Amino acid sequence: MEEKISVIQHKFSEAKTDLLKELILQYEKDERLGVKKEIEKAYKRIEKLEEERKRTRLLWSYEREYSSYSSICGIDEVGRGPLAGPVVAGAVILPKDCDILYINDSKKLSEKKREELYEEIMEKAVAVGIGYASPERIDEINILQATYEAMREAINNLSVAPDILLNDAVTIPKIECRQIPIIKGDAKSISIGAASIIAKVTRDRLMTEYDKVFPEYGFASNKGYGAVAHIEALKKYGPTPIHRRSFIKNF
Repeated sequence: MEEKISVIQHKFSEAKTDLLKELILQYEKDERLGVKKEIEKAYKRIEKLEEERKRTRLLWSYEREYSSYSSICGIDEVGRGPLAGPVVAGAVILPKDCDILYINDSKKLSEKKREELYEEIMEKAVAVGIGYASPERIDEINILQATYEAMREAINNLSVAPDILLNDAVTIPKIECRQIPIIKGDAKSISIGAASIIAKVTRDRLMTEYDKVFPEYGFASNKGYGAVAHIEALKKYGPTPIHRRSFIKNF
């Protein structure tokens, strides 16, 4: 009895991309239009996967350049611009044979993809460190110095000491190991991209929790940035303990 097209469609939709070639071979002689369409879609999925593998290989260029170092650490921060909440830094050391795909500047990824990659990075990384600078600290020493503090804390929280840092654009004071600042590094280095995802997901989750405490400000959606509704709430209700006083003087 001939296999139903709906069953074949389900097989293709559920199959991991790496296994699609086997399915194509299995059904390539089936002349039914529905099956042919599934095979066509499968070829497109395979092509997209190969493109992503090529893109990811390019993201390893800095890591390859400095491969003589044993522990290459990517550093990035999230939250320099918001009116409320901490600045959060991520530090990530990936294994040199790491096979994670789709890492990119965290701002270029959907929330769902960031969450998926966060879990995969946490599972596969050699070490992950996270650092915070509170709104009070930001007000006390300014956002740049607070960002440096968060980055140093992230590095200190690594379970493995790095011997070289790949940084997104900055050179961090009071750090002894070699540093390589890379402009737009979160889109050019796999390690910095991973750090940006860790920092972004960590901060977003924290702001979602703050939303439960201060629901009027919409922190779950705006993450503390100056959205219209956030500014209106700030004018109506005044600042919360997590607002940065130095950032809201005009409101």
